[in-house]
Amino acid sequence: QVQLVESGGGLAQPGGSLTLSCIASGSIFSINTMGWYRQAPRGERELVATITAAGITDYADSVKGRFTVSRDNAKKMVSLQMNSLKPEDTANYYCHADLYPHGWGRSYEYWGQGTQVTVSS
Repeated sequence: QVQLVESGGGLAQPGGSLTLSCIASGSIFSINTMGWYRQAPRGERELVATITAAGITDYADSVKGRFTVSRDNAKKMVSLQMNSLKPEDTANYYCHADLYPHGWGRSYEYWGQGTQVTVSS
């Protein structure tokens, strides 16, 4: 079984910073893309940032220049450094991984349980 475990959410003031981390564990042969999505109350889940195994990144326009996604392949870990936080960044943030659990063949998508980020004064 594969698990994605997030940490680092919490409360921040506008203009503040938070760092999220996610570690993948279990039966994992290789990981393609890892990243972060978020879902605000009464909203749809949306992409925040992703990073490939080669380090190629992609960001939502709303977070470009403020958030930085990084990855440690050896630790099977992805992190999200969030700076200049805004109230509209308030959401439940989910770690995502597209990976091969048993060998080359079909890849599968996995999600973490989510970690709450609240930006408020």
